[in-house]
Amino acid sequence: MDGDDAAGTKTSLNPETAARNEELVGSLLAGEHRALARVITRIENREPGHRDLVSRLYGHTGSATVIGVTGSPGAGKSTLVDKLANAYRERGDTVGIVAVDPSSPYSGGSVLGDRIRMGSTGGDMDVFVRSMSTRGRLGGLSTATTDAITALDAFGKDVIVVETVGTGQSEVDVVRAADTVAVLVQPGSGDDVQMLKAGILEIGDVFVVNKADMDGVERTVAELEEMIHRRDAGRNASGGRPNAGSVLGHHGGEGYSGDAPEAQTPSGSRAAADGSADAAADVAPRESWQPPVVETVATSGSGVDDLVEALDAHAAYLRESGDGERRALDRLGEEIRRLVRSDGNELLADEIRREGGIETLAQRVLDGETDPYTISESIVGPLRTCVEANADREADGGSETDDAADGTDGSSETDTDADGTADTDDADAVGSDRTTVDDADRTTASDADRE
Repeated sequence: MDGDDAAGTKTSLNPETAARNEELVGSLLAGEHRALARVITRIENREPGHRDLVSRLYGHTGSATVIGVTGSPGAGKSTLVDKLANAYRERGDTVGIVAVDPSSPYSGGSVLGDRIRMGSTGGDMDVFVRSMSTRGRLGGLSTATTDAITALDAFGKDVIVVETVGTGQSEVDVVRAADTVAVLVQPGSGDDVQMLKAGILEIGDVFVVNKADMDGVERTVAELEEMIHRRDAGRNASGGRPNAGSVLGHHGGEGYSGDAPEAQTPSGSRAAADGSADAAADVAPRESWQPPVVETVATSGSGVDDLVEALDAHAAYLRESGDGERRALDRLGEEIRRLVRSDGNELLADEIRREGGIETLAQRVLDGETDPYTISESIVGPLRTCVEANADREADGGSETDDAADGTDGSSETDTDADGTADTDDADAVGSDRTTVDDADRTTASDADRE
């Protein structure tokens, strides 16, 4: 197979694909928007060589601030993201937007509804907007979203905004892609309150009551603040640990004091309280971030500046508290686990096919020839033996470890592991169809069906 094989290695990458990827990445790093659009298209379509593309980009990332915007359908996410982009552009930041749309039930591609509601940035080449479909995946994010973020980061975008599809309780995937998560609710929505109670409260760094010109905004703000207070009080009572349902220990890891809320809000972050980053280090125990509640009216832009201030304050908190690095480690660890699971599943699926397929194996069990445990061991056993043999060689200081260190023949296996760390494939995204937007010329095109 040309490109990346099922195990996630680049051993089968032919010279033509490698040369094409090198040229494409060079154009992207040189600031060509058309190259950026082509890279994201290949990533989302999981084209041969897409893992090599992402691997080449990783070394150029780490400068962008990634903001996730989530909430229930109809909360005004797309309109607010459009206004956020304008606010960042007014202060000179370049912006990338990944708008995750629902999938078309016929083609599997994005229906592009979010893009329609982001018309005000259409003529600005420093705002790159890309619609991606969920492909039916729960969690609110497309399987290729993290790779698209990598491409935008490597391109040099200052701020990357990821808007989720808006599927309520399943929106927790955004925490694994964003530095800061803004959760939108609208006044008088009982569904939004239930969504927060069901667990999405855990992932919000900033809460936004949008459509604040509607009746019931005061009650909604009060309910939000009460839920945040109860959540933090529960954490303090349990010794400062996140509740069992929390995602990646999202709001401050090991320490939750809750004793100085004025030092955690946008207007009084710990660094801003006395103009010194050293003051944050002197606080013991370390305070967690207390999510603020911001009122906005996205259609008019009211409150958007306050929201930007809150997002900036959280970014400063992440830098000064050390939680930014901890959160990055959590995200990367989860990405590595996902890749290993995906690649391992592909390897095992190949073994099952070589054994005649699941139906054949199931029929053997039904006929009394064997049992599921024996079949599982026959498939997994050889892989386990290889892993154990490698572990034994490393423990003995074997020659393969030395070869990997000096780049001789033994390095191929080590290179495979390294590629698996950097690559971001997912079996669910293979062979999918999509609809894309080329930001370079602001046109819409439909990619070919890759089923």
